Amino acid sequence: MFVRNGIAFVALAVSAACAALGQTPSPRSYATAAERQLDRVRDSPPALYAFLLRMPKGADLHNHLSGAVYAESFIRDAAAQSLCIDDHALSFVRPANRAGQCADGQTPAARALEDNQLFGSLIDSLSMRNFVPGRESAHDHFFATFDKFSAASREESGVYAAEVTRRAAEQNESYLELMAVSGGAVTTLGKKVGLAGFDETASQLRAAGLPAYVERLKADVDAMEQERRAALNCPASDSPSCRVAVRYIFQVLRALPKEQVFAQVLAGFMLASSDPLVVAINLVQPEDYLDAMRDYHLHMQMVDYVRRLYPNVHITLHAGELASGLVPPDGLRFHIREAVEIGHAERIGHGVDIMYENDAVGLLELMHRRRIAVEINLTSNDLILGVKGNAHPFPIYRRHGVPVVISTDDEGVSRSHLTEEYLRAVLAYHLTYADLKQIVRDSLEFAFLPGASYWGDPAYRSPVAACAAGARGKSCQDFLSGSEKARLQLDLEQRFEQFERAAAPAPPRKIE
Repeated sequence: MFVRNGIAFVALAVSAACAALGQTPSPRSYATAAERQLDRVRDSPPALYAFLLRMPKGADLHNHLSGAVYAESFIRDAAAQSLCIDDHALSFVRPANRAGQCADGQTPAARALEDNQLFGSLIDSLSMRNFVPGRESAHDHFFATFDKFSAASREESGVYAAEVTRRAAEQNESYLELMAVSGGAVTTLGKKVGLAGFDETASQLRAAGLPAYVERLKADVDAMEQERRAALNCPASDSPSCRVAVRYIFQVLRALPKEQVFAQVLAGFMLASSDPLVVAINLVQPEDYLDAMRDYHLHMQMVDYVRRLYPNVHITLHAGELASGLVPPDGLRFHIREAVEIGHAERIGHGVDIMYENDAVGLLELMHRRRIAVEINLTSNDLILGVKGNAHPFPIYRRHGVPVVISTDDEGVSRSHLTEEYLRAVLAYHLTYADLKQIVRDSLEFAFLPGASYWGDPAYRSPVAACAAGARGKSCQDFLSGSEKARLQLDLEQRFEQFERAAAPAPPRKIE
């Protein structure tokens, strides 16, 4: 059974969580044992990895589907589609003729499945594996991978979404927000209509058929979700993959001309306002690209304008994925602030250059007051920007009380996953178990799931009033039935109890 407004399994999880929360010993003793176990393994990365792998991780809120797929999957798909490999660029291209023949300087992709050297070289070309900076920077190599595998990738592919969902389940995640929907055809319409005033252009786009484009996008999203669930054999299967809730984020390609960006922004808001599977919009592509930099202020004005038409659509924005030297100094001074103040961002993706912003401390205080979370992507920030360790603002955000969530960005290109991201965070910033638990809980608190939070205070000390007397009471059950977010948060608490119980020492055996 597919439920558009929720995931069917959570009703079962709620009853199990309620029973667990009502019948287990004090969670505090378990948390202390987990803290003690973390301290025992924190100086051993392999042992620390094993600890973090078992730990519940809540949500991955910043995950580009195309970048999350591992190169091996693209190679297999390229072979299945009878594509060719450009021998020089090590990228996938379509055959030169209708007979399916590869041109000179090209090799059938299927050969990579029989040639270890070619297979390995392709993986290196399509990801950051074994990359050594030279004539090509890490930044350029990272973003070039998307064009290299684009011929093999399938837009809005449920099979790829299933691959990422399986990996999320293996990482003990509860929820995914996948940036997986974009309006390619909408850009053509935007180019045709052009850009005058926002009101005039919006009217012209609608008259030119934008609502029909949005309906097709909606059908594509539904088909992708059905394909994802079918690939995982859900709901027939009781596998952990079927218990991971998934929603999608519309991607606006911001490196395109401004008239095409506006058409996408409008289409994205229209889609997210009408399809419960699409929970937000975001602006993607490298922030330092020409159009993205030149039109950044205009892009924020576009988001501001369309938000007035569709005020209930959630907004998360890539902002501050920049570093000193990548762009001129004045390009580092305003992106995050404008995303917050003009673009109405509820979450910020990356936020690496926060301390280069005008009045950085004031901006941090504003984000703290508004509870604007930052999606932290440690691996990609290291690989793309060369920012890591003490140079990264992760601890600065935490010191100023800005919520942070740990996410993967492009785990396939980075050859990483969510446990690796938590591993980096613990090793670099000496996080305690209480810190980790706060970050994990924040990942669901700041998710764009439907419904109210289970928690009555931001420190997660007590639930909402409806559940104050216990999760099994009628008032709480009624509350949970109307909030998928609260159900997943309660399920997370059960997962934490199970994890902490396993960390607690067994009671002494009675000797007869």
